[in-house]
Amino acid sequence: MTGIFITIEGPDGSGKTSVIKHLLPKLEKELAQKIVATREPGGSEIAEKIRELILNPEHVEMDVRTEALLYAAARRQHLVEKIIPALNKGEIVICDRFVDSSLAYQGVARGIGLEPIAAINQFATGGLSPHLTLYLDLEAHVGLERINKNKDSRQFDRLDQENLAFHQTVRSAYLDLVKQNPTRMIAVNANQELEKVLSDCYTILVEYFRQL
Repeated sequence: MTGIFITIEGPDGSGKTSVIKHLLPKLEKELAQKIVATREPGGSEIAEKIRELILNPEHVEMDVRTEALLYAAARRQHLVEKIIPALNKGEIVICDRFVDSSLAYQGVARGIGLEPIAAINQFATGGLSPHLTLYLDLEAHVGLERINKNKDSRQFDRLDQENLAFHQTVRSAYLDLVKQNPTRMIAVNANQELEKVLSDCYTILVEYFRQL
């Protein structure tokens, strides 16, 4: 496996999707290489169907462990169909969310615990970990304000229904993960204008590739 696997993480409303969308053409031009952009849950046909099941706002009765297992199942299918083949071809993969999301949302915010979530994802991924993770940090109330402001142009999902305390816990969990993984995870202030967030992310990534 010779490719480079990069993930973008962050709480809801942190702007991950926008960052990837605008960052991709700049990076491809800088690196003179096509980049595979994908997302979780989803990224492949079967995984996208699991995504619909997980995030359907009508599925309020879904058990937290069922949710965690579905995320892991979608991740496995996504890896097998898209990420691993791309990495084996030496390509760069940038993914919107990965295991860190499950640790923050299901492990901490849902109260399942980090160890069980780490265990099922170890099984799902075979131990595959990103080479680099950019964490877009944003206070929970700002993220929720953004979601409400853009609700007409953004898919409203089951996690958007959670209260402020839940999203505050998610952010706290992410910050702990950054402290625990200082060589892999780099925090970026997402409470800035999009252009500044893009600039910060671009600088980090270009510097990373220059050091390879």
